[in-house]
Amino acid sequence: MDKLYIVIPAYNEEENIKAVINDWYPIVDKIGNGSRLVIIDDGSKDMTYSIIKEQADKLEALEAITKANGGHGATILYGYKYAIKEGADYIFQTDSDGQTLPEEFWSFWEKRQEADMVIGHRKGRQDGFSRVFVTKTLKLVLRFCFHVNIKDANTPFRLMKASTLKEQIHLVPDEYNLSNVLISVIYARKKLKVEYMPITFRPRQGGVNSINMKRIIRIGRQALRDFKRINQLLKKENI
Repeated sequence: MDKLYIVIPAYNEEENIKAVINDWYPIVDKIGNGSRLVIIDDGSKDMTYSIIKEQADKLEALEAITKANGGHGATILYGYKYAIKEGADYIFQTDSDGQTLPEEFWSFWEKRQEADMVIGHRKGRQDGFSRVFVTKTLKLVLRFCFHVNIKDANTPFRLMKASTLKEQIHLVPDEYNLSNVLISVIYARKKLKVEYMPITFRPRQGGVNSINMKRIIRIGRQALRDFKRINQLLKKENI
């Protein structure tokens, strides 16, 4: 029987986190077989971890983890490695801002045996021009840097076979800020089976959006430097 680990990173999400738990916990509860909802607090400065811990005391399949702040990419990478270590068969990742819909998960789950990774394609996005701009720009940058055409490389709505991810995850540097992007690139370069399915992507359901154009530019400059270095690594690995 398949065991699912849902990995959700959280940073200063006290306004959203209880609703997110209520949304996603029923999925692991229904699948059973040791499935877990794992929420990883990334060193929040608010009550996020306290709320997760309080809910975990009531919900058997909810795991509350906290760690020093390392950013979104480092936190999901931590979660992936944890899920692999705990014997997950499948790993699903989404975010803690309430932008994704749990009812859309089940069509992904039905395709779990057909692909190494099933990724949500964000159509009709409602999360603002700046983020749409970043996604479109990223697609062009990845084509230029890695010679791959990826529809939506950074979507926080992805279902992965743990066995496949286990074989690739060593290629992602520890504490890397764009882990999902690099995983998408590795799968594309290795021609692993990836399927895209459209998903709804709502506005943030509470709290403050930490992304602005100034930060986007800074992250973009660092990403270009990182991509050049990682591309050299992939070439050494004959990928």
